[in-house]
Amino acid sequence: MSQVEGSMLHVEGQQDDSEGSTSPHAEDQQDRGNIQPQQSQAVATHVQGLQRQKITQLEEKLEALESRQKNWYAAKGRVIRCVVALFDSIEDLITENDRRYNDDDQDTSVDQDRLQISYATLAKTLPWFHKRGSEIEYDEYSHMLEMLRQGADGACGDDTSKLKTLVSEWVNRKFKPLPPVDHDDKHLHGFAHDLTRVRTGIQHRSDSYVITDLSFPAFLYDKYTTNPNDLEEGLFKGKLLIQSYKAVFTSPSSAKDIEGDGNSADVISNNQQVKKSLSGIKAKKHIAQIIHMDKVTPCSITYIACQVRFTLSSVTSWQSMDGDFDYLQFWQSIMDFFERAPGQEVHCRVERLLEWWTRKVFGRNRQGELSNAAKANLSINALARQREQHDNAAFDSPQRIQLLLVDPPACVW
Repeated sequence: MSQVEGSMLHVEGQQDDSEGSTSPHAEDQQDRGNIQPQQSQAVATHVQGLQRQKITQLEEKLEALESRQKNWYAAKGRVIRCVVALFDSIEDLITENDRRYNDDDQDTSVDQDRLQISYATLAKTLPWFHKRGSEIEYDEYSHMLEMLRQGADGACGDDTSKLKTLVSEWVNRKFKPLPPVDHDDKHLHGFAHDLTRVRTGIQHRSDSYVITDLSFPAFLYDKYTTNPNDLEEGLFKGKLLIQSYKAVFTSPSSAKDIEGDGNSADVISNNQQVKKSLSGIKAKKHIAQIIHMDKVTPCSITYIACQVRFTLSSVTSWQSMDGDFDYLQFWQSIMDFFERAPGQEVHCRVERLLEWWTRKVFGRNRQGELSNAAKANLSINALARQREQHDNAAFDSPQRIQLLLVDPPACVW
């Protein structure tokens, strides 16, 4: 073999070796090339995981805020049935208010006037309602109304459950009927129990014993009796009515204190002072305190009258008709008694009745209603005035003046 051929074979062998093997430096570069994509993928996966976690946290916060908003609307709506309107829907009140705003027609019906009065009460009770309703989108607005409605209906049901037990206890304690009124079985209420003034004529629906919404129940009257010659005497002063009112608007315990002509404890002042209970737990506020209610209103009295009437009846669920008794008409009749007085003298009697109710429910806190002359005649102010008069009289007395001229006190000089 020639030298040239041997050289060629040597070169080819080197080429084969180079093709079949890899140097350590080349292998290291290749390994680094494989690791870099894996590291980039790990970093990207980590970032995506953090983003997903952040999104989940934000969604949970948003859900919590929405739930809190739902609860807030529902809580605010709990007062609607008892101080605004028991039977009219919020949508009906809004529709009537919008109609009056857009319509120049001044001719309105009695029912339309009632709706507008209720809307004005709603706007006063929930002062944020009108502004918020004009700022939010339609879907959120509809959601707000739904939550307010749920809160209103829920509170009405809670009041019914509360009074179902309390009214039965009060009736049994007062009249001691046999058998006692059972708060768990309403089928024994109403026409089925002698205590509710049931007579054979009522059971047989005689013309002289028809119970309708045009008849005021005995519990509305003071001492549960009426004067046929003056049916307004004692009306809406029944003890059971007052107890039920205080149980709902202040507290069940306050319903025990209803004796006297408006000389009960100052409920407003007491609840302002009691911020926490003895155990350090924040004291629960009653309805009147939550909505800053310091006066009894016709709507609130009417609401309680309907609740008590339902409690004493044998009907097991709320409905507008109970036989011949129409709750809606009953509601309107009581509201008309307070708000549609036929003359000035009757209007004054209604105002005195509402003032009596306010003293009866909220106590003696009437300093804001006293005139300056009345405050001046109160004993503490009168005592201060008398002491000043006595001191002035002694200062200007002739004996004191003569004494000062003869021997002036050292402190003067």
